[in-house]
Amino acid sequence: MDWWLLYEILYALTLIFVCMRIINDTHTINKTLSYLLFAAFVPFFGMIFYFIFGINYRKRKIYSKKLTENEDLANKIKADIYQYSKQTFNESDASVQSNKELAVMLLKDTFSPLTSHNSVKLLLNGENKFPEVLQTLKAAKHHIHIEYYIYEDDEIGREIGNVLIEKAKEGVDVRFIYDDFGSRSIRKRLVPAMKAAGVKAFPFFEIYFIPFANRLNYRNHRKIIVIDGHTAFVGGINISDRYINHPKNKKRLFWRDTHLRIDGPGVQYLQYLFLCDWNFCSDLKLQPDTRLFPPRNSFPALDDKVVQIAASGPDSESPSILYSILKAINLATKEILISTPYFIPGEGLIDALVIASLSGITVKLLVPDKSDSLLVNSAAKSYYKYLLQKGVEIYRYKKGFLHAKTLVADRKIAIVGTANMDFRSFDLNFEVNAIVYDKEIAHQLSAVFFEDLKDAEKMDIVAWNKRPLYKKWAEKMARLVSPLL
Repeated sequence: MDWWLLYEILYALTLIFVCMRIINDTHTINKTLSYLLFAAFVPFFGMIFYFIFGINYRKRKIYSKKLTENEDLANKIKADIYQYSKQTFNESDASVQSNKELAVMLLKDTFSPLTSHNSVKLLLNGENKFPEVLQTLKAAKHHIHIEYYIYEDDEIGREIGNVLIEKAKEGVDVRFIYDDFGSRSIRKRLVPAMKAAGVKAFPFFEIYFIPFANRLNYRNHRKIIVIDGHTAFVGGINISDRYINHPKNKKRLFWRDTHLRIDGPGVQYLQYLFLCDWNFCSDLKLQPDTRLFPPRNSFPALDDKVVQIAASGPDSESPSILYSILKAINLATKEILISTPYFIPGEGLIDALVIASLSGITVKLLVPDKSDSLLVNSAAKSYYKYLLQKGVEIYRYKKGFLHAKTLVADRKIAIVGTANMDFRSFDLNFEVNAIVYDKEIAHQLSAVFFEDLKDAEKMDIVAWNKRPLYKKWAEKMARLVSPLL
């Protein structure tokens, strides 16, 4: 009895300590309550789960995003960014003017400049993205920077890998960051082959013992390619054969995704993000120079597209991507079009969508009919009834798997990137979105959205309410753990 009593006392003290740490470290009420309930009602495993997945890295700062320790130089760069952004705003059209608050917020929060005279090209699905990427990689003269969450050892992965190897042999600086969890298939063969040819390759946040690795919860979900400091690719398409839809292979699941090619000064913040991630995972401390960041006056005026980058992760002071999405929704006056493969919103996003809908703004949400995660799909469904009741139009994509992460507001701004509409993208993963303040691109992306609706089914609130009770309960149970997904 004495030993059992001692065990109970030690367990109670440990539980109290863990609960105090959860309350202190977790900054959202939903997450705090979820972790507290899990720790209290699932003996041992609940506490272990928190220490594996729940530590708040935003408070601990995984790494510093400073590229230079020279404060005078850093202040000079910041002043230049402000001046350049002000100039861009003053020269811009209504697409920027009507979204000034969004541009200013990102500038103040992350020093992301508002850049002008960019060329932007919309790339739909892997069959359109990869030929463009391969052609641009082959034309590289000085450096190739490539960073991906998922890079598969398959046909397209090996094809791009061979190009990287050839360019490294030609003397081009090739730097490659791959997420150690998402790209685990390339560790044994493809990465060693790249390194042997001179490609500098490093895993991001290397996982040493997967089952008990806290860092498994904080992944680099970014997809960035920067070539010679003037061309970049960013969006939702990873490097994998699954993203390529072959007309002859009708049995294969159709993947709908969206990517961007950017040429011009808008590339420079993507370059900055890559260098920060590179210096963290390689520990080589690469410093900026004019080859990595060409002077803005050296960029040809290819077009008049205004671009700004939103990025956030455990290294940022605030969830900047979430803030930018909320601000874009709040600034809309007519129409909001959203595509996302994973929809597990927090209260702030739910409220923003509902307020917009109740204000007479058309809000359309496109989600997959079936997700690649049963639990995530069930949790997402638990939010649909309330949104439908408030007038939000929800469409379920039937043709295949919708993986695009896009937003169009008033057909004036278009957002394309890596962030899903869920807790993980807003709070845990390293993510990046490109915001294009341009009517032409916004109209193109809205046209794509409505084309996708042809392969989607609009949800009906009456039919939705008639679903079996067991499905409703399963979705509500999944929603309880949705902050942990």
